[in-house]
Amino acid sequence: MSNDNSTKEDDVAPIVFGRRFAHSETFKTLFREGMDLVEETAAYLDGDGRSESRDLMRAASLGYATESMRLTTRLMQIASWLLLQRAVNDGEMTAEQAGQEQAKVRLRGYNSSITGPAWDELPARLRSLIERSIRLQDRVVRLDDALSGAPTEAPADNPVGYQIGRLARAFGGGE
Repeated sequence: MSNDNSTKEDDVAPIVFGRRFAHSETFKTLFREGMDLVEETAAYLDGDGRSESRDLMRAASLGYATESMRLTTRLMQIASWLLLQRAVNDGEMTAEQAGQEQAKVRLRGYNSSITGPAWDELPARLRSLIERSIRLQDRVVRLDDALSGAPTEAPADNPVGYQIGRLARAFGGGE
């Protein structure tokens, strides 16, 4: 027998999940969800949020200002990433161009402390927007990691994910 099969197998590239996901209906849903959250947050902060913040005590008012800035910054970074990805998907820019622009986008950071007395004093709607933005940020970071081929770590409380991560590292799938 010849080695034709091994040559064919060597030519087959693995399917990169992130690239397929970025062109899917699921990505379009994520994009809409992100943009809707940006709009909802802007409307809240310009409307009800202003009046709610006036009724807060001094310490809570400082917390409101800090968390609303973190929230808007987090959402603007997410929106920038989503818009860049959509531009590549729609052929409006190349992946290389998007990569240069994406280097300016910071998806990680802007952490919010979602426990404690200061958190509890914030208006419920602001807390909800923050929590939703953090969940969206986590999803976008995972997608960005998948697109870039970066190894991802499973949450510590996920034993199956932990084992899969160990297997991937053992077979050269990540450090």
